[in-house]
Amino acid sequence: MSRDEREDTTIYKVVVNHEEQYSIWPADRENALGWNDAGKTGTKQECLDYIKEVWTDMRPKSLREQMEQAAG
Repeated sequence: MSRDEREDTTIYKVVVNHEEQYSIWPADRENALGWNDAGKTGTKQECLDYIKEVWTDMRPKSLREQMEQAAG
């Protein structure tokens, strides 16, 4: 049985960086430098669904702010 065929039972957490970009990380591991908990844990699919719901603007925060200033 290949690794892909085994059910992924890992519990993940959603993490977010200073640019408000999201990712998932195994819940039992320390966050990578610069990433903080976003307050959601669950299966991989639950975490990906959460990110899909909350990360509606893929632009980094600094780019969004720069574009808002240019428009204003």
